[in-house]
Amino acid sequence: MTFNNKVFTGAMAICVAATLWGLDGIVLTPRLYSLNIGLVVFIFHALPFLIMNVFMYREYRHLKTFTTGDVLMFVLLSLFGGAIGTLAIVKALFLVNFKALTIVVLLQKLQPVFAITLAALMLGEKLKRNFLLWSGLAITAGYFLTFGWHLPDLKTGSQTALAAGFSLLAAFAFGSSTVFSKKALQRYSFFTATFYRYAFTTVIMLLFVLATGSLSSLPGITGFQWTIFVIIGVTTGSGAIFLYYFGLTRIRAMLATICELCFPVSAILFDYLVNDKILTPVQWVSAGVLIFAILKLSLEKS
Repeated sequence: MTFNNKVFTGAMAICVAATLWGLDGIVLTPRLYSLNIGLVVFIFHALPFLIMNVFMYREYRHLKTFTTGDVLMFVLLSLFGGAIGTLAIVKALFLVNFKALTIVVLLQKLQPVFAITLAALMLGEKLKRNFLLWSGLAITAGYFLTFGWHLPDLKTGSQTALAAGFSLLAAFAFGSSTVFSKKALQRYSFFTATFYRYAFTTVIMLLFVLATGSLSSLPGITGFQWTIFVIIGVTTGSGAIFLYYFGLTRIRAMLATICELCFPVSAILFDYLVNDKILTPVQWVSAGVLIFAILKLSLEKS
């Protein structure tokens, strides 16, 4: 009975985390569309990092033992998983202006394709026999999810194609960070890795907003927008990440992959309930094929 309770708690934690990510992509982050993207991503990381300092200040003790390799590892993890990945997905969400949010969020689920490929190239992990089949099917489904039966139209002012490109960039960046995370977790606990991922990303994004002059827009943030930032910081940001790994320590990776399907399902549901948007029949089929292919990829990798 104890084991069953442990599994149930872990599965529920991952389901809640995945649902929070769907809420973030559809409901919360798009509400910040009037702000500078670099400033948004900086606050996304700086605010949770400040909160972490209250509870995890002992993590600074690791600075004394950091090697050059450790610093490089966390810089790459933060650059791809924090800075580039978040900049790309936020840019994609802002580009569609509430019109194709589900498409943007679902395309980000192509992340395992990049993660598995990079793991094979950088970590020497063997590719499963059906990798090309399922990854090819996932990418094809992603195309039809974005464009339906039509060819990409880049001349009408539609931002969907450009947003799709940024979503794929985000998937690549987050997939890359998965590989760097594996290296980090070989040496440090999840809590330490998370703390320094947010720390390094905050520094990187601070340099970015200073270089671009975006920090000057800070006084223009409204009270409503600060409320959104706080909600994201403690729920869909660091809160969801801690929930996810809390659950991952209690269940097998295969079950975790199934629980993660709450992310695309919740994204479709929130987009319908909040924005009254629904996919076309071909997009519904493509979404189902995409989720199935990603599930097969993840389960085989698990």
